[in-house]
Amino acid sequence: MAKTKKVYVCSECGTEVPKWEGQCSGCGSWNTFVEELKVTGSRHVKDSGSPLLNKIKETVKPLHTISVDEDLRRTTGISEFDRVLGGGIVEGSLVLVGGDPGIGKSTLLLQVCQKLSDQSAKVLYISGEESLRQIKIRGSRLGANGENVYLYSETSLQLVENAIGNLKPDVLIIDSIQTVFSETIESAPGSVSQVREVTGRLMRIAKSLRIATFIIGHVTKDGAIAGPRVLEHMVDTVLYFEGERTHAYRVLRAVKNRFGSTNEIGLFEMMDSGLAEVANPSEFMLAGRPNEEPGSVITCCLEGTRPLLVEVQALASSTTFNMPRRTANGTDTNRINMLIAVLEKKLGMLWGGYDCYVNIAGGMKVTEPALDLALTAALASSYKNRTVVGKTILFGEVGLTGEVRAVSQSDKRIAEAAKMGFETCILPAANAKKIGKEYAGMKIIGVTSVSEALSQCF
Repeated sequence: MAKTKKVYVCSECGTEVPKWEGQCSGCGSWNTFVEELKVTGSRHVKDSGSPLLNKIKETVKPLHTISVDEDLRRTTGISEFDRVLGGGIVEGSLVLVGGDPGIGKSTLLLQVCQKLSDQSAKVLYISGEESLRQIKIRGSRLGANGENVYLYSETSLQLVENAIGNLKPDVLIIDSIQTVFSETIESAPGSVSQVREVTGRLMRIAKSLRIATFIIGHVTKDGAIAGPRVLEHMVDTVLYFEGERTHAYRVLRAVKNRFGSTNEIGLFEMMDSGLAEVANPSEFMLAGRPNEEPGSVITCCLEGTRPLLVEVQALASSTTFNMPRRTANGTDTNRINMLIAVLEKKLGMLWGGYDCYVNIAGGMKVTEPALDLALTAALASSYKNRTVVGKTILFGEVGLTGEVRAVSQSDKRIAEAAKMGFETCILPAANAKKIGKEYAGMKIIGVTSVSEALSQCF
């Protein structure tokens, strides 16, 4: 006989304990345990309320007998979205899309619905948060009125499965996974048990019926997907939609992708008519930058295979306090402290009486080591109140001894800078040996140390 008992489950990692605890022993989070009922004493999983799953039967097959279609991907027509997915939507894939409230998750997927509808793909959009009238109003604003887009406002998983079985869509969208519940689970919608059960059944439907499925997930205050981490392990792809409401751009980033790279990003701009692709990200990031100002340096970072020019800004301001401030926006503060220590030790700059503020213009977040040389030049430029020679770009990794180390794919970075009209590139000498003294119409200057690089900047 099956029995039920009370357990407490961590809403962050899914750890189960018999009684309530203040701190989770699994992930260290505080006040995240919620009470749930757990069925014990039976190994049988109840699928009585799921006629669709009962019809799905898989057989054991030898590996060599399984055929794979050549064209497994369906492009959406939104190139930035396809880039992040690895070239398009894979049949039978399960994709989790997360992001802050109001960032544009539903807007993006509704635009994807319209693009797929134009390709005669049948799309079923399940909404547990909005009525059909609300979705229609937003769709009219976005120009999404496709004949092959079907809307359904429902939260019961059993009714959702019936709709899937009757319509047999090519693409399924669930908005959001925290609102859908299974009647076979006694927990409240959005609980750990419900999210795990609903996602598991959607995964079986997607794989067996070859329906590409997108599920929208809420995020916690720390920006992670709400619910247990097992949710991210179950899906094929995890996409995060990032950006600040005060900035026009939005970044779509893959943190897990079984069908492509996790290094690619998609860049969008939020407009009145919805999300628009940014055709030239470097031009977008450099728009409005000051000319001939101390503390402003241009560098080229790589997001996946895409080179992206960004402006690094630094401000050295004298202070009367014993403890000067070190503030960084868009990069690691500890990295700034290390580079300031290198400037003090190797170049004799005394930063003890200066506050230091560093900013990556446009709200971008850059963590790759190739940013070091540009950060160092921006700090020295503001400290000395001298501008970097015009139309110059810098990139390279800086070590603790002041050496400049090589970085990857320097030719792509230089080509992108040349396209934007830059004339001089200061980069590690190891990279310069492979490239030569000129590349793509740009003058190439190889340096081995920070002091050598700064002597070429000013």
